[in-house]
Amino acid sequence: MMLMHEFLTALRDLLGTEHVITDPVHLAPYCHDWLPGDYPLPDVVVRPTDPAYLPAIVRLAQAAGLPVVARGAGTGLAGGARPIYGGVVIDLSCLRMIEQIDIPNRQVLAQAGVITYELSTAVADQGWFYAPDPASWQMCTIGGNIANNSGGPRCLKYGVTTNHVLALEVTLADGRQGWIGDGTETFTWHGYDLIGLLVGSEGTLAVIGRARLTRKPEANRVALALFPDVVTACAAVSAILAAGYVPTALEVMDATTMLAVNRAQQADLPVEAGAALIIEIDGVTEGLDETMAEIEAMCRRYRAFQIRTATTIAEQERLWAARRSAFASFHILAPSFYLVDTVVPRTRLPTMMAHTQRLSTKYGLPIANVFHAGDGNLHPLILYDPSDPVQVAKAQAITADVLALSIAEGGAVSGEHGIGVEKRDFLARLYRPADLA
Repeated sequence: MMLMHEFLTALRDLLGTEHVITDPVHLAPYCHDWLPGDYPLPDVVVRPTDPAYLPAIVRLAQAAGLPVVARGAGTGLAGGARPIYGGVVIDLSCLRMIEQIDIPNRQVLAQAGVITYELSTAVADQGWFYAPDPASWQMCTIGGNIANNSGGPRCLKYGVTTNHVLALEVTLADGRQGWIGDGTETFTWHGYDLIGLLVGSEGTLAVIGRARLTRKPEANRVALALFPDVVTACAAVSAILAAGYVPTALEVMDATTMLAVNRAQQADLPVEAGAALIIEIDGVTEGLDETMAEIEAMCRRYRAFQIRTATTIAEQERLWAARRSAFASFHILAPSFYLVDTVVPRTRLPTMMAHTQRLSTKYGLPIANVFHAGDGNLHPLILYDPSDPVQVAKAQAITADVLALSIAEGGAVSGEHGIGVEKRDFLARLYRPADLA
């Protein structure tokens, strides 16, 4: 087995000293992501500047007997990028090149470290958009999105990340590198959907270096419907989809969320509403206004007392900016928050919302709700003080209670943020021991 000093020397010879981190001070940021809490430091962090370096890095780590953790921007909320056993962290954030925008074939070739927002902006300049748009899109990377199969508001209509990945360049655990998908396969296992296997595998099966992605046309109608409470807003969501409409997005924000965004971002969200539903539709211009009018009428039947239509692109952008800034705004109300990512059938949303309200009262901690209502992907945010052990224990109890009810209601313990280290213990409630072995 390769000794540590031999391993580090080989890495420095390969990448250059400046791309190999061993100083504990500089290793510290890599022991955590956005999930509260820390884990041990990695032994080393490497920052390759070209995907071609990945096979050699993986082979060296294997020779040294060290585990490998692939990391993007570290914005994950489930601890998936944490080096819980030390080892080697491969920081892919230097792989920032958008190598190709292929308009005729509606494709983009991007390296794993490209920021999601930068990719979206690049294709928007040519009249298109990349649909997956998680709340952290100004910081998260395409590689991280692929690892978690990330979603976002517009994924109601266009699907999550896996629906937009055509091919992947991956490095396997033995150091072999090649392409899968889109007829460019280096690795071929006939009959298996390898793209589907790797997207959402949280970096446990391969390191992703490049991705070929597909794009969708731009959306162009947005409205904000105001409801007396979250439960009625969720009921309206189920009714809209049951009636056969397929909006681009159906996003719910409760009163606590709107209060935080108004205070932190100087937004102008309606303070008189118990909940607001963002509705976005797209398609050809003809007929869109009529479709939106029908959806608005349905909202009124479910007690929407006011509907505001974003009549200009600037108004649409302001509304979406308010939604996207929600997580960053809660600091105005509490020292921190614990986000619970889960998913249930849409018809169970009212039950889940009523339950979170009861939990807030029971434990005496505010719980905000801002989530992808269209696909049942919930994000209860427990506002608490992480320096107070009592509040930490309460936040953990609420989290366990929410996840347990999600399972009981036919849901799953993660909608889009992944399992990571946060939810490993909950998998035993969903799968048999033989399945987890």
